[in-house]
Amino acid sequence: MNVTALSREDLVSEMLAPLPPTFAAGALRVSDADLSAPPSPESLLARRLSVARELLLRDLREQMHRGPVMTSPQILRDWLRLYCAGLEHEVFLVLYLDANHRLIEPQELFRGTLTQTSVYPRELVKGALARNAAALAVAHNHPSGQAEPSRADEFLTQTLKSTLSLVDVRIIDHFVVAGDQVVSFAERGLI
Repeated sequence: MNVTALSREDLVSEMLAPLPPTFAAGALRVSDADLSAPPSPESLLARRLSVARELLLRDLREQMHRGPVMTSPQILRDWLRLYCAGLEHEVFLVLYLDANHRLIEPQELFRGTLTQTSVYPRELVKGALARNAAALAVAHNHPSGQAEPSRADEFLTQTLKSTLSLVDVRIIDHFVVAGDQVVSFAERGLI
């Protein structure tokens, strides 16, 4: 089941649900009355971690809706790290922002391979105009674990900045996420 489709109440209920007695006792048994195999402790743990991750992502996203995203950069960094955690392929994320730099909507716009993803500036322009965004923050992950931006990342950022400026949309930052590291282009003077 896809946890993103569940309501907050359903997610909390699932987190707080008691463990089946067989898990608490440490023994797994299948009774004659229950021919379907019970979930393994590993699958139950994975499910609960997925639910916890979804709750945290939603709470962080809600905090980014309340005020300018860059006023609390740690919230954005936490959201990015959590969103990208465990991904084995590159993704390119766009955070559409209003004139006060509050989050309108985050979107995973492109998905790639282990080492690259294709980014089409036209799609960023379309998304920004459709949401009436005044600014964007963009991010992508490096599954390799190296958060250092490449020359291609720098070139892409300049291309996106030039393209979006034609429709009066600013890019306020580009982040590279790798494991627990998040590198900001703005902090490095690359934007």
